[in-house]
Amino acid sequence: SDHMENIYGYLMKYTNLVTGWQYRFFVLNNDAGLLEYFVNEQSRHLKPRGTLQLAGAVISPSDEDSHTFTVNAASGEQYKLRATDAKERQHWVSRLQICAQHHTEAIGKNNPPLKSRSFSLASQGSASSPGVQRRPSQSAVSFFSVGHHRLPSGKRIPSMQPDHLIDVREMMSQAEGQQRDLIRSIECLPASGHLTSLDQDLLMLKATSMATMNCLNDCFHILQLQHASQQKGSLPAGTTISWLEPKASLANHFKNGAAQNFPTEINKPASVREEQSIAEPCQLTREPEEINPDEEVEDICDDKEDDLGAVEEQRSVILHLLSQLKLGMDLTRVVLPTFILEKRSLLEMYADFMSHPDLFIAITNGTTPEERMIRFVEYYLTSFHEGRKGAIAKKPYNPIIGETFHCSWRIPKSEVATDAGSNSSAHSPSEQVILSKEVEGQTELDYYTVKFVAEQVSHHPPVSGFYAECVERKMCVNAHVWTKSKFLGMSIGVTMVGEGLLSLLEHGEEYTFSLPCAYARSILTVPWVELGGKVNINCVKTGYSASINFHTKPFYGGKLHRVTGEVKQNATNTVVCRVQGEWNSVLEFTYSNGETKYVDLTKLPVTRKRVRPLEKQGPFESRRLWQHVTESLRDGDIDKATEHKRALEERQRNEERLRAETETPWCTKYFLKEGDGWVYHKPLWKTASAVQTQQMDTN
Repeated sequence: SDHMENIYGYLMKYTNLVTGWQYRFFVLNNDAGLLEYFVNEQSRHLKPRGTLQLAGAVISPSDEDSHTFTVNAASGEQYKLRATDAKERQHWVSRLQICAQHHTEAIGKNNPPLKSRSFSLASQGSASSPGVQRRPSQSAVSFFSVGHHRLPSGKRIPSMQPDHLIDVREMMSQAEGQQRDLIRSIECLPASGHLTSLDQDLLMLKATSMATMNCLNDCFHILQLQHASQQKGSLPAGTTISWLEPKASLANHFKNGAAQNFPTEINKPASVREEQSIAEPCQLTREPEEINPDEEVEDICDDKEDDLGAVEEQRSVILHLLSQLKLGMDLTRVVLPTFILEKRSLLEMYADFMSHPDLFIAITNGTTPEERMIRFVEYYLTSFHEGRKGAIAKKPYNPIIGETFHCSWRIPKSEVATDAGSNSSAHSPSEQVILSKEVEGQTELDYYTVKFVAEQVSHHPPVSGFYAECVERKMCVNAHVWTKSKFLGMSIGVTMVGEGLLSLLEHGEEYTFSLPCAYARSILTVPWVELGGKVNINCVKTGYSASINFHTKPFYGGKLHRVTGEVKQNATNTVVCRVQGEWNSVLEFTYSNGETKYVDLTKLPVTRKRVRPLEKQGPFESRRLWQHVTESLRDGDIDKATEHKRALEERQRNEERLRAETETPWCTKYFLKEGDGWVYHKPLWKTASAVQTQQMDTN
């Protein structure tokens, strides 16, 4: 066929946030059913850099623009590709779809159905069932009589005729009805007693039965496409085999595995209608807003996340969720149930990492480069304890694009650690003018102010930017973080891709740092959080660096939350400080002079952040944006919280679709794209330099 010729050419391939898009030479090998790529055309004779099997693959044009498309292999691997124009994209997509369909059909022809087999999960009272042997008095499986239907042997013939598809559909309808009856029977059981609706075997049976029905629906979908292609000779243009996507929406199973009908638009609370009717963000003012710290008041909110009740009650929902996931699956686009959420946004969680601002400010008071690096390491390691609210692994709200969070801290100058040779107020009058950043009377105050702002600058991928500064001490930190979540079986891993930069303008030093990975463990029982991975802190100017290892707990033995690290002088490779302990308990610092210092994180004083009251916050500030979800979670009303959360997510999807249709780029408010990162629009290193230049010109 003319449509089955091998094609080749250059396409852009997306690697990750750091590397971005790269030109690669792609070859479609129709005979083998492979999509291969090479670094360039000259290396085509070498081994491919990557290969995708196209049998069972899903090829989808992207909604984000007219050039991009994705190839999702049956193995779960994905290529995100970009052509030079819409015409070239259509050429690649159509050829890939034809090749994928051809090899998918070949698999079906070369692998005829297996002979009919009958399975019996368990018969009532069967002593051979593993469940009965383990607990004969309360076997969850044997509690139910599950019927099995088989095609009469005389009707099975090698080729799939239309009437056989009807038979299969009828059988699947019967199976779906039985599965619904099974779920209903389990849920009608009492909450306590001999056999309850929360029995572990029954919960697992619900999850696996749902997964089985989803799998059968996927297979039936492929059979329908095969039959259509046999009748028409080829698939209709633009058709893809979307069998990798779950047929059931996770949102429909928020309540104990059963479908939940949300109220219609008319019956929705006014707060939900308000959440859906907020104007397109770019139509609102996107000009940066200067937040006056005097308008902020000390935060009295204290939402500890130690309540396990909802998690215990909703375990069947977790099992259902797990039944639709697979190892290594990216959870970025998976809508998670509301009951596992913390009562704060991810942007506010980043702010809570600054809950010891006195240690942050004390960094610049170090008299030597060595001491400043050690102080930064001490501050860095103490930030994670307060960033996690309680020991239970709950998830902050996913910020919507354009969401912002503002706060500040006031730290009495007497509480900031200084050295004999370093006086925090020992600056010349001209320096004080620069440090005050033109804020009258700032130098007369008896406290320092640390201001914080965070913004969700991208939705896909989800990237947050945050910035904090202390003008009086001429120091600031800027960071951007892309959170990548993956399903790892009985745990969920979150990789924090990005980089932070601490600037000490008084010393002309810059410290780059990364963040560890986070893991939610034991998600079927009592979920808990641990950190893992190696992070590096480096200062090029001084030649000092730090290497910190967050150790995950080994399978047997070992301590939880263990961390070790060392600070080095790179030129001489001399270790000047070692640290060990637990990042949420006690840390031990051993210095080169033999001294040892212990820091008990549970006893460190926490400085409460200052936040503007809700009525003074903008519509896209975190607390005002999520206020109805938070209030519902505080009241324990999971259904209402889910409704409000769903309204926000629907609004974000509609806005994203509108921007794609009108080709309107998103405009950020506080952060600007620079290379692969995001930088605050008015960082202290720029404004302080400008004020200093102006001061010199005046003199």
